[in-house]
Amino acid sequence: MTVIPIQNIYTFDRMNNCVCEFNVEVFEQATEPLIHPMARLWLVNEGIGTVRINGKEYLLTRGSLVSVLPWQITEITEVKRPFQFYVVQYHFERINELIKTFFNPGHTQISFIQTLRRMPVITFGEEVYKEVQHMFHQIRQETQYLHREEETQGEEALGNVYVINKLIEILVSFGRSSRKAPSKEPADISEIFHFMYTHLNEKITVPMLSKMFYLSESAIRSYLKSKTGLSFFDLLNEMRVGKMINYLLYTDLTVGELAQILGFADDAHMCKIFKARMGLKTNEFRNVYQMVGDACCIADRKEMYELVSYIYRNHTEDLQLSSISRRFHMSPKDINRILAYQVEMNFNEFLNVIRINHAAHLLLTSKKNVLTIALEVGYQTEKTFTRNFLQLKGKTPGEFRKKVHLKT
Repeated sequence: MTVIPIQNIYTFDRMNNCVCEFNVEVFEQATEPLIHPMARLWLVNEGIGTVRINGKEYLLTRGSLVSVLPWQITEITEVKRPFQFYVVQYHFERINELIKTFFNPGHTQISFIQTLRRMPVITFGEEVYKEVQHMFHQIRQETQYLHREEETQGEEALGNVYVINKLIEILVSFGRSSRKAPSKEPADISEIFHFMYTHLNEKITVPMLSKMFYLSESAIRSYLKSKTGLSFFDLLNEMRVGKMINYLLYTDLTVGELAQILGFADDAHMCKIFKARMGLKTNEFRNVYQMVGDACCIADRKEMYELVSYIYRNHTEDLQLSSISRRFHMSPKDINRILAYQVEMNFNEFLNVIRINHAAHLLLTSKKNVLTIALEVGYQTEKTFTRNFLQLKGKTPGEFRKKVHLKT
C-alpha cells in the first residue's frame, strides 16, 4: 500500500480574513487518493465520472454536491467527461458550532456530521442545482472582495456573517435532500481517520481502534502508516494541532493546560509537533494570528472557549453546574452541550478528568496524604475522590502512587 498524501492542513495565508476559500478546479483524468484535514464542498457544474470517498464509490454528474469532512479520503476514480467543480474549503467545526448555537434557537438535536457521513454525495434536480450554484457564486464574490484588504478595512465581520449564512444555506439544502436517502452501511477501515478526529479528547489507543474496526493492532498500525506515512501517535498529534488552534486564539490557557485538555501526552512534544507543522512557536502563533481571531469572533464564539478555560482554571474550587450557569448566563443544558462539542464530555466528566489528572501529578510529585490531595484538587471527601480516581485511572490513589513509582 502506498502512502496517501495529506492536503495542506491550514491555509491562514489565504484565509486570514474569511472563514472559507473558494476555487474552481478542473479534472480531466482520475486522481490519486488524498486525505483532507479540512472540510470541502464540491459542486459539479460539468462532467461525468465517479469519486471514491472513504472506500465507497459515488456517481458524479452536473448538479452533484459532494461533502468532504475533515480527515476523509477522496479519489476521483473515473472521468468519462471532464469535470469542472466549484470548491469551497471551510472550517467545519466553526460552521457546525454556529448551527448548533446561533442557528438553532429551539436547541433541537442536529447532527450534520452524521448526515454528511451517511450520504456524502447528493445530485440535485436542475432547479435546486441552480439555487445552490447561485449560493456558490455569492460566496465566490464575497471572498474575492474580502481578499482585497485595501478595500475592506473594518468590513471583515460583516463579510464573514454573509459567507457563513451562505455556507449554512448550502448545508441545509444538502441535509434536506439526503433526508430520505438509504441508511449508510457499517463503516470500513477508511473511516478510522474520521473516527480519530472526532474523538481526539478521549484516550484513543490502538487496542481501542482494534476492537472498533475488528482488526488486529498490527493491522491498524500498518494501515495508518501505509496510508499517511505517519505512525499512530504522530497522526494523532497532527490531528490535535487543529483542535489546538482555536484555543490558542481564544483563550489564555498555557501550553501545559492545553496539553491536558486536548489529550496530548506531553506538552513538550505537543510544542515540537506544533512548530514543525505550523512553522511558529505557540506564543508566536498567538501573537501573529490574534487579529484573525478578532476579525472572526462572530464565527468562533469566544465565550465557548472561555467556558472551558474557566472550568480548568478554577477546578480546585467548589464548582457547581448551577453556579457556572449563572456566571455565563447559559442554561445547564447549553453548558453541557457546549462542553460535549468542545471536549466530548459533560460538565461533571470534564471537571473530574481535570481534578484527577491534577491529583495524579500530586501523588507522584509530593508526599501529601490522600485526604489532603483530595481537598486540594476540589473534592469534599476522600471517599468521593477515591471513587472517581478508581473509575478514571483503574487504581486507587494509594495503588497508583505505589505502582507508578515502582515502574519509574
